[in-house]
Amino acid sequence: MEGMPVSMGGLRTLPWYVAGSQVLGVASVVITGVWMGHYRGGYAWDGSTQEFNVHPLCMVLGLVFLYGDAVLVYRVFRNESKRSVKILHALLHMMALIISIVGLVAVFDFHSAAKIPHMYSLHSWCGMLTFVLFFIQWLLGLGFFLFPWASAQLRSWYLPLHVFFGLLLLVMAVGSCLLGITEKLLFNIMETYSRFTGEGVLANILGLLLVSFGVVVGYVVTRDDFRRPPNPEEEALSVHFKTLSEGEIPSSP
Repeated sequence: MEGMPVSMGGLRTLPWYVAGSQVLGVASVVITGVWMGHYRGGYAWDGSTQEFNVHPLCMVLGLVFLYGDAVLVYRVFRNESKRSVKILHALLHMMALIISIVGLVAVFDFHSAAKIPHMYSLHSWCGMLTFVLFFIQWLLGLGFFLFPWASAQLRSWYLPLHVFFGLLLLVMAVGSCLLGITEKLLFNIMETYSRFTGEGVLANILGLLLVSFGVVVGYVVTRDDFRRPPNPEEEALSVHFKTLSEGEIPSSP
């Protein structure tokens, strides 16, 4: 279609990328549930290995899928008010936070009941670092953007850091999941893993789905023509406010 702006042509593909991300995210959660439910004995809250199974399901659901969706909302809801999108962004993060806390409590409770040392593996270090940074990022987001107390200049300075760490945390969450998947397989099926057993293949597929989800979300968020269209009335009040003396038009995240 000659004469069509590049951004307009690109926007036609946005729903497909968003739909693809949701298929990948839901598939990741479902496969995690099947893995822990079918191959690892199901779920419980009694200090047993079934309680541990709550941990991977909650972390994939919270710190990967819901967190990734929270990152996407500014691209999906392009024409809704910025305030409404901010609230949805914060609520999805809060849901991810609560579910992740449940997952962390489950694994610490299991380790305590089984008398297994806490926080000794690379997976646990990376996972805890990701969670702590996520919690700090969420608190800062509330303070800077949803219930702003800082000056417009300070918020404008922090916004690029908020966006950068938002994507970085998704990468860290996916990476921590991959470490956890490998650790779980080596602990449980080390002797049969190399024989392409059903559990091993399913877990490997889960890893690929998680990586694919992260890649699609990252691509959508970083593609310029998927950004929200500027709204002069909102931009005048937004967190990216630029003074007229700078001679710049702020861009949407």
